[in-house]
Amino acid sequence: PGRPAGAQPAGGTNGNSPPASQVQSPAPPPAASPAPAPAAPDASSAARLKPAALLDMVAKGGFTFKILVGLSLVMVALIFFLMVTIRRGAVVSDHFMHTADTLIRKQDYLGLLAVCNRQNEAISTITQKALDFATKNPMATFDEVREVTQAEGQRQASQLFQRITYLTDIAAVAPMVGLLGTVFGLMSEFSRISKADMQQAQLEFAGGTAEALINTAAGLVIAIPAMIIASIYRGRVNALVSELEAAATHIMALLSAQYKRITAARAPQGQPVRR
Repeated sequence: PGRPAGAQPAGGTNGNSPPASQVQSPAPPPAASPAPAPAAPDASSAARLKPAALLDMVAKGGFTFKILVGLSLVMVALIFFLMVTIRRGAVVSDHFMHTADTLIRKQDYLGLLAVCNRQNEAISTITQKALDFATKNPMATFDEVREVTQAEGQRQASQLFQRITYLTDIAAVAPMVGLLGTVFGLMSEFSRISKADMQQAQLEFAGGTAEALINTAAGLVIAIPAMIIASIYRGRVNALVSELEAAATHIMALLSAQYKRITAARAPQGQPVRR
């Protein structure tokens, strides 16, 4: 008695609701475990794999890659050859020019011939050809001696430029050989993946394309340094040829003065003066 109608008991719950102590809160989500860190590669094993990977690359590159390796070796040999032969001391040396000037003024042509035979310079070869022609043809005019000298000078200059041509040929051929190897490699890959399923074909095509492009990359690696070095030595040859022409002109001027003295000495003896 005394309870208002519709009032609920003092727990705040009706008969159909469970007690508050039985209501469970939602469990928190489990914490994500950190992913395991990848193991660091062993430095010694990586060092052992490098030569093996290089040999494997050479083997997969095919016969064209072996040709490119041969071209690279020839290029290195040519570079060392150019370093030895295309320099001022091998074309025109100050020592030879001083010796030749002294011996020509003394009219010691046999001594100058001996010096020319001992030297291996372009200017010594030119001087030797001129003196050989003059001594074997005592009645030859100086114009004829000059023609022999000019012909030998042109031959020496042509030899210097020819040495650079070999390097430029390698620079032109190497990319073509590399491209040929790439084409052969791609043709082989297309033929192989046509016989495999789709998933395996995608993997094989990616790896085969990389192997085929190795040839193109190797050809460019050979061609670019060869072109740069050939351009550098072409400029050196142009400068050396100019010095060679100046040195040959100086020697011809000295020989011309001696010819004039000889012809002047022969004139009183009844011999005709030949110029």
